[in-house]
Amino acid sequence: MAPQSSTPHDSSVDLDHDVALLPPRPASYVPPTFPDQPAGRPIAAPKVRVRTHVMRQVVVLEVAGRLSAAVVEDLDRATQLALAEGPRGVVCDLSGVLAGATLGAVAVLAAAGRHVRDWSGIPVAVACPDPRVRAALAAHPLGGHLIVTESVFCAVSAVLATPVPAVERLRLAPHPTAKSASREFVTRTLTDWGLDPLILSADLVISELMSSSTIQATTGIDVSVAWDLRALRLTVRDNSPDLPRAQSTHFDMYGSRVTAVAGISRAFGVLPTADGGKVVWAVLNAARPRLLTGRGRPEPATAHQESPKSTDAPGPAGLPLFAVASPIPT
Repeated sequence: MAPQSSTPHDSSVDLDHDVALLPPRPASYVPPTFPDQPAGRPIAAPKVRVRTHVMRQVVVLEVAGRLSAAVVEDLDRATQLALAEGPRGVVCDLSGVLAGATLGAVAVLAAAGRHVRDWSGIPVAVACPDPRVRAALAAHPLGGHLIVTESVFCAVSAVLATPVPAVERLRLAPHPTAKSASREFVTRTLTDWGLDPLILSADLVISELMSSSTIQATTGIDVSVAWDLRALRLTVRDNSPDLPRAQSTHFDMYGSRVTAVAGISRAFGVLPTADGGKVVWAVLNAARPRLLTGRGRPEPATAHQESPKSTDAPGPAGLPLFAVASPIPT
């Protein structure tokens, strides 16, 4: 059960998604709005495929055809599947998209920025040759978290230029001792990174994330700890298809345990995986007390270095308030 070190792994799984589209009315962009799709009964239209390939540990999702809300929802699903694998970054390639995007499609595409807002360690980029779509994404509150470029080359280059978070991983068997082993792993990792003040909160969060996985999983459970000098992300991956359900106005991850996670975490959620499992995650605020050097061990920061400012208001006892991820617009 030794921790595995941390470079994001290169996934070569090729995921295809078929989506039948409703044909939009041929029209060019007219700023600041986009043409609506026509009313009436849809007619047959060619299928659009979202294809996945990897370039230097960056997952590239290619889309061709008309950019409608239905296609972008499928693209968002593919983005979530890619993020669950912990890549270097994700690029949505719209180079093969025809003109005529709807306002709703652009809003759904911009919503991918919620992934970066909650965890900046995995950047998401959009490569689009249409300047009006790029401008609309940049103006959207969530789209501002995305890297928006004209070409795939620029998008991949921009992703690779972002800082690489420190990551440690551990695989555990679904055994009653897995929860205590995960706490020991988190404690040891945060001590090595000089994040001792976060150990108590992180141990509580990882315990709650592990509680359901040890019951539901029938194979190994993957635990990871990632730090991008601003935030700490804890994830637990299992092979169970049972996803959290929303109850009332709260996102109920594992029954009453959501209260503890929500009270400590800046954000938390769940991602589906391509093999039918899930990744549950939580993000905590983590100002950088040190710099990473050498083999990932921190060294004391110099006097001229400043910790990044956080826009999150503190909650009770100085803890950050929980922020629920925005739903995908419809």
